[in-house]
Formats: sequence, C-alpha cells, structure tokens
Amino acid sequence: MCAIAGSGLNTEQLLKKAEELMGNYRDSEALAMYEEVLLAAPDNYTALCKASFLNCRIGERITDEGTKIAFYTKAKQYATRAYELKPADAEANYAMAMALGATAMVSGPKQRLENINQMKSFLDAALAANNKHAGAWHLLGRWYFKMANLNFAEAAASKMFFGGVCGEATNEEAATALQTAIKYNPHNIQYYYDLATIYKEMKITEACTKTLEQAIALDVTTRDELELARRCKIMLQQSKK
Repeated sequence: MCAIAGSGLNTEQLLKKAEELMGNYRDSEALAMYEEVLLAAPDNYTALCKASFLNCRIGERITDEGTKIAFYTKAKQYATRAYELKPADAEANYAMAMALGATAMVSGPKQRLENINQMKSFLDAALAANNKHAGAWHLLGRWYFKMANLNFAEAAASKMFFGGVCGEATNEEAATALQTAIKYNPHNIQYYYDLATIYKEMKITEACTKTLEQAIALDVTTRDELELARRCKIMLQQSKK
C-alpha cells in the first residue's frame, strides 16, 4: 500500500492513528487524519463514517452558529457518501441519523421536524444490521423523548407533514432505548445523563437518583465528561430536596 503524500504513512496506518486519537478525545487531530485519508481515497468507508461522527461531535461544542452549521453540513456530506457505499450497514445508517439530528438543531421548525422524522428509518436500519449498537440505541432514545414531548405547534406540524409520527413515541420507549444503550456501553456518561433526564420528566425519582449515582461513579476525564458529571451532581442534589 502506498504512503499518502505528506504523511509518510499508508492508509491503514493513518486509520489506526486516527482511531487512537479519537479514542483519546483528540477529535480535531483525528478528523484531520481521516480527512487526509479521504483526500487520497474518497471512498474509504471507515474514514467517511468516522469523519461524519467527528464533525458532529466537534460541531456540538461550538457556540458560533455559522461554524456549527459548517461542521454539521460536512457531517451530512460524509454520511451520505458512506450510505451510498453501504446502505445496509449499521455505521452508515448511524452516521446518517446522527448528522440529521445534529442538522435539525440548527434548522427552522419545518426542516427540524423533517430531519428528526427521517432519523427514525436510519436508526431502525442501523439496529436491524447491529442490534447491539449502543450509539444507535442512544439516538433512538433521544428520538423517542423528543417526539413524545413536542409542543403544541410541533405536534400539529408533525401531524400535518408526517402523519402524526409523534403518536408512536413515549417516554417509556425512550427510557427503554437508553437502558439498552447503557447495557451495550456502560461507560458513556452521556447515556446516563439522558436517561436520568427522562426519568425526571416521568417523575420516577428513585430510578432517576440511581441512574445519576451510577453516572457520578464513572471514571471520567475529558472536558465534556466532566461537565456532564457536574450536571449529574446538580440534578442529584435537586432530586433529594
């Protein structure tokens, strides 16, 4: 395998290094490596999926809306290319669902609902391909929670444009999906925080408290994880009042 110009590394070496960087939450460096792979091999499936995911993860932290939209747009482009290569694969469908969900958060009301509505089919396909995909279960839980708690205007628009898709979503389904995500990846504090938020909405105090205690007990190191741990502690204090 030929070395990629400028790096001295071949594709497999770059992918391995990028994976290590991603695992250590050095997202910008990892994304740069995946994009270096894509410059030489535009149809590298692994790099497309990972680059899409990283654009979403980096974009979520950015406060400037224009920059955030740019990251999410690239995430959607990479996900679409990956999906065109392997439309039945779990990772491509997960990437599409994540990119749609991210884009929804910076879109107008109609586009937001359209993107959220489209997410469901990609999540179903991802889980059909890999029923143990923790990330897909997590996004599905978020999807159920969002659709179960639409405001009046959103619910009316959903019924008008999509036939009332919110009718099949409940907080109970959201909680079950998040529980499944935790089952397959018990080390992700985001899953616990989101599940506790659902329990809080459902007023199930004991389950909320237990979930928050489990979250706080996790070994966390990154800035994002530490911030979630802080939020969990605050929510736990509030639940005990």
